[in-house]
Parts: sequence; structure tokens; C-alpha cells
Amino acid sequence: MTAPELASRIPDAVLDEASGLPLHVGNPVAEQRRLLAGGLVLLPRDVLRLSGPDTLPWLDSITSQAVEQLDDGASTETLVLSPVGRIEHVLRLLREGDALWVLVDAGTGDALETWLTRMRFYKQVEIERPEVVVVGTAGVAPLAPTWVDGWPEVSPGGARYGEPTGEPWAWSEAILTPDQAAAIAPDRFVGSLAADALRIAAGRPSLAEVDDRTIPHELDWLTTAVHLSKGCYRGQETVAKVHNLGAPPRRIVLLHLDGSENGQVAAGDQVLAGDQAVGQVTSSAVHHELGPIALAVVKRSAPADGDLVVTAADGIAVAAAQQLLVPPSAGHVNRPPRLPRLGAVKRPAPTP
Repeated sequence: MTAPELASRIPDAVLDEASGLPLHVGNPVAEQRRLLAGGLVLLPRDVLRLSGPDTLPWLDSITSQAVEQLDDGASTETLVLSPVGRIEHVLRLLREGDALWVLVDAGTGDALETWLTRMRFYKQVEIERPEVVVVGTAGVAPLAPTWVDGWPEVSPGGARYGEPTGEPWAWSEAILTPDQAAAIAPDRFVGSLAADALRIAAGRPSLAEVDDRTIPHELDWLTTAVHLSKGCYRGQETVAKVHNLGAPPRRIVLLHLDGSENGQVAAGDQVLAGDQAVGQVTSSAVHHELGPIALAVVKRSAPADGDLVVTAADGIAVAAAQQLLVPPSAGHVNRPPRLPRLGAVKRPAPTP
């Protein structure tokens, strides 16, 4: 049974047109509490399985995380970066012996498989696309194998620029056979909007926050997806330079939205500081405790000590109090002190 077939059995499910999976089952806000109490979400994931004696060192050499050091049964995530350090793919990894389960957002698996096949050369690595169903939960995953998210803890070799939001985020994704998925009672499932709300409140970045310019530092993704002292990989020069000497040009921020005007904030809406456009909303939700919230990516130069405004699609200006996730001071970790320019030192006038 495929995930969309399973979704068709869920009572009161309102399905996403793209994935065929439930957005909600009647009440997205109440479903957040059900999810925290052990509810399940059908996730739109493409799944690859990599196996063979060269799998771990090979993937280690071409992505941002120290995959070769991953213990059997452990989880992590890694990024495929462009030569200039921009995010191209986000991989959730689970080690199973000498093999790796790879979970990526639906619609990205074909492009990732093509790139991995091209990068394999003569390495002994097999790439498979098994028929599985991925189920997410904020509680205990129903069955193994299960990818466990490390956020917001800093992974070995990683770095965090900002402080965690303080909202709970204990997330895992179980990889089930169709028969295992079909055996789950349909009334245990809630919609993906509930999971999105919890993720946004936790400041947890996803592919929704990524555009064609995004580098990991902007989303604080050095926390779990980058190892700063491992060997070379594509895009490493940008990762090292921005972290040690420079600063990310943009920063992710959690917005607490004013709901009094009933403006419907959505991904793509413009974020303003005064009359100046400084960024865009990337994800939005109504949280069961915090109310309307959103993640946005804004310019580093956007003022960090004042409220912003989101221009919703219906033209309503929605006030937004920002909670810093990546501060404007991010980066510059090993930047040497600036020396005075030659000739800039004022010399005393000669004695007459």
C-alpha cells in the first residue's frame, strides 16, 4: 500500500493536491496536541538506500557531514552543496550496518539519485529506491528503522549561532514497509500542517526555507548538517570562509504575528522594515500555544531590535515581532583583528 492509498483511508482527511497526503483531518490546531501525544503523520518523502563497502567514506567525501564516523543505528543529516556553497539537497541519513537510508523531500529524489550516480565513478556503492512509507511522529516512532532528528542539539563538529526557541522538538521518521503502514489504525494519523506548526515554533529549518542562494549559515544549519573540521567536499571553501572570516548575507528569524487583522500570511509574502523590503516569509502556521507564527529569511542588515511588518497576499499589513534565530553577528569566528592601513598612523610633527 502506498502512502496516498493509506491516506484515502484516514477519516475526514483533507489531502494535499501535490502529494496526496493529509494536510489536516479537521482541526490543524488540535492535531498538534494529538501529535505531541503520539499521533502520526504521513510524510511526503523520497527514499534511497545506499549500500556497499565504499558507501560511508564515499558519501563523506562529497557532502557536508562526517558520515564515515556515524555509528551503526545512528542518525544525522548532511547537505549537498554547489561549488560556491549553496544548498542543493538535504539528506536525512540513518546508518544500518554498511548501508545508509536516505530520506529527502518528495520530488527531489530523482535529481539526487542522478547526481549520486554521476559522482559514484568506480566506487562500490549500490543505489536502490525501495517501496516504503515514511511516518513522522513527535513521540516514539512505531517501528524501526527510524531516523531521529538531532535538532536543536549541536552535532559533533557543528556550530550554533543562535539560541534554541525553547519550544519542544523531538522528531523522528519511521521507514515502514507497505504492510507495516497498512497495519496502523487510520485514526492515529493527523495532518502535515500540525507537524509544520511544531517545526516552525522550534525554529527548525527545512527545504521550505531554501532558495537558489541559500548557504547553511543563514539557516543555522551548521548546528546539525555540517562538520567544520572534516575533509574536503564540494562547497567547503564557502562554508569555512563565511564561518571563520565573513558573515552570512541573510538570517532566519521566527516571526510572532499579530492576528488581530486576520491577515493570511503565507510563504513568499514580503517582510518589511519600515518601508524597506528586507526578506520573505518561508513557512507559516497557527501554533496551538503561540498563535500565528512564521519563519522568514531576511537581510543581515535588517534591524534586529524592532518589529517588522509582513505584507500578506490580501494586502493587509501584519505586524511581526521577531525572535532572533541567527543573529546579525553570526560568523567572524576566527577573523583576525583589523590592522591600521599603511600611512594611516598619525606621526608627530617635526620639532622646529
